[in-house]
Amino acid sequence: TRAKQHIHCHVKGSKMGDSLTGYLVTNYWKFVLSAVLSILVLYLVQCFFPRRREAQERRPSQLSEEHPLAEFRDNQPSAEDNMLNAPVHTEDTEHIPYVHVSRTEEESIQRSQEFYKLMNSRRSLRMFSNRAVPIEVINNIVLTAGTSPSGAHTEPWTFAVVQDTVTKSKIREIIEEEEYINYDRRMGDKWVQELKFLNTSHEKTYLEDAPYVIVVFKQPFRISAGGTKHVHYYYEISTAISTGILIAAIQNAGLVSVTTTPMNAGGKIRDLLGRPEHEKVMLLLPVGYPADNATVPAVTRKSLDDIMVLT
Repeated sequence: TRAKQHIHCHVKGSKMGDSLTGYLVTNYWKFVLSAVLSILVLYLVQCFFPRRREAQERRPSQLSEEHPLAEFRDNQPSAEDNMLNAPVHTEDTEHIPYVHVSRTEEESIQRSQEFYKLMNSRRSLRMFSNRAVPIEVINNIVLTAGTSPSGAHTEPWTFAVVQDTVTKSKIREIIEEEEYINYDRRMGDKWVQELKFLNTSHEKTYLEDAPYVIVVFKQPFRISAGGTKHVHYYYEISTAISTGILIAAIQNAGLVSVTTTPMNAGGKIRDLLGRPEHEKVMLLLPVGYPADNATVPAVTRKSLDDIMVLT
């Protein structure tokens, strides 16, 4: 009898429990679901954000040398850097009177027109003559590039002038090896199609044909003879401005060139030329005279209205 009573109570209790559970689910399911979802969201947040922070901490060190954000990575001083960094120029640097060569309005207009005509005749040439160029000309155009403004006058550039035939061949080999991969996979079909009108490919014969190849290096910082580290702020844009002046000087000397950006080849070129690790290749400029059969695409430049806004 007791066993039957126990079974009856158990069954009755089970039915009451089921009824209570059903009642709670029917009337309070929204609250139960909200609680479950809240717990799930908190769990996901705890799992996701630490990994995200770790990824953000790792990301700067993974930027390639050619990445546009590399400049910001390299200019973030560590605690050790803050102890070693020193300004390139001291606070008591002497200031001297500026000597200005004054010109009349007519002279300014004429000189500006003549310089525009000179620069408007500049074209990117991929067909070079083997005609020799005096080294004095190269010296002068590099000196001209060195007159460029730079952040805090740190002059964060090096111009490695290559004239050795064997070294030029090795540079070409390094670049063509990477360029083949670039054209085949990295650049994508759209980019490759955009370059079709130039009749260019991964082959860069001009790197051997031109008498000189100027490799432009940018310097995030430099180390003085005493071991002090000097950070170069805005080194990317400073070197870019200097390169623009270099291109203008090449044109002014009656020479031709073409900008060559060695995607993923910078480190190998730096090692080949024996430059320090903190220097990074920005671009290469083969320099010389045009070949007799040189051709260029029949393209035009934007008008003044398209590039200038006067307010």
